[in-house]
Amino acid sequence: MEVFIKVVQFFLSLSILVIIHEFGHFIAAKAFKTRVEKFYLFFDPWFSLFKFKKGDTEYGVGWLPLGGYVKISGMIDESMDKEAMKKPPQDFEFRSKPSWQRLIIMLGGVTVNAILGIAIYIMIAFVWGNQYIPNDQLTYGIYCDSLAQSIGLENGDKILSIDNKRIEKFSDIRIDLVINQPSTIQVDRNGSPVTINIPSGFTAEVIKSENVSFITPAVIAEVNEISPGSSAESAGLQKGDRIVELNGESVPFFQDVVSYLKSHREENVEIGILRSDRKQMLNADVSAQGTLGFSITPLEDQIPMKVETYNAITAIPAGFHKGIDAFSNYLKQLKLIFNPETKAYESLGGFIMIGKAFSPEWDWYRFWNFTAFLSIILAIMNLLPIPALDGGHVMFLLYEIITRRKPHEKVMEYAQMAGMIFLLALLLFANGNDILRLLK
Repeated sequence: MEVFIKVVQFFLSLSILVIIHEFGHFIAAKAFKTRVEKFYLFFDPWFSLFKFKKGDTEYGVGWLPLGGYVKISGMIDESMDKEAMKKPPQDFEFRSKPSWQRLIIMLGGVTVNAILGIAIYIMIAFVWGNQYIPNDQLTYGIYCDSLAQSIGLENGDKILSIDNKRIEKFSDIRIDLVINQPSTIQVDRNGSPVTINIPSGFTAEVIKSENVSFITPAVIAEVNEISPGSSAESAGLQKGDRIVELNGESVPFFQDVVSYLKSHREENVEIGILRSDRKQMLNADVSAQGTLGFSITPLEDQIPMKVETYNAITAIPAGFHKGIDAFSNYLKQLKLIFNPETKAYESLGGFIMIGKAFSPEWDWYRFWNFTAFLSIILAIMNLLPIPALDGGHVMFLLYEIITRRKPHEKVMEYAQMAGMIFLLALLLFANGNDILRLLK
């Protein structure tokens, strides 16, 4: 069921983004009286799932969910309609329009994607506000995996700053450590300030591990609810008990408890608890899943959360600011991909990686957040100067505007073909990475 929900969210988000992107080209073309022959969601080689014609335009849904397209008369695009280009130019064709109009038509898709991303962020700010964990409110500090520990971070550390720059939101710490490639972290360790030097290869190791949660908020194992008939109930665990020891081994954080129990499946363990500030010992059998059958006090009850609310007016600058941050962060991620030292290209993913990023439960907040980010990604990616992308057409149009000479149509044809081959290879590489990760 979780997979089905993710698939539905993926296709819904993709459909919204594709339709909006192609509508940007469509409306710009119509504004300059340029004929649009087709407007399709998904591609339709050989046949379409649904279509109808209104005016000069055929609207439809294709069967190949790799994007979508609008076919503009007199334009060399993915359709590679060479025969139409051999005929004399018509007034309604793309090639007959002034270069500045053609430039606006080609920028229509990325423009509306950028606007959509920011508009969604504004809507999110108005409807849900902004909820986050203030970094200075981490009651028990951070919890580190082996990767974070390898650079000198320890469980319970409280991060004060990165490169001496204060971090307000806990979620920004992981982003900063990966994207901005800082050189130092300043932490509070048991009341004393400590500066940790970050080795140059840390970003590459994070990307290689594909673990975005190499640090998490540390939480204690304070029992909140006990499952009826569970081993926890049989052992005598009660709400409010805090687990501090397992088989004589200190487990100060809930993450330690989870790790220990998973490594002692179907074994009997001695549990040291604090109950009303007094230590007691209990015994319990660990299940085959590595659990005892209890839940802990929720994160929001252990760590004070901050919620910022907005009205219809204040949501606008808040959403705009978040959209600009998303643009900036993704551009930095692209920089990492082209940096051979990080080897980020090895972690490129395709449709499976995107689909897995959606929530396993239907969560409109997460859905719209991710859709907004994807819209911004689509805007940036389409601006790359690669023939077959909008950015490739823009590149040739800028050349024409500057030199006042049109590139030869054969050059455009070969460039379009080369761009399509490159994009197909990139698509196969990214989705091949997805498949290899599933097989591991």
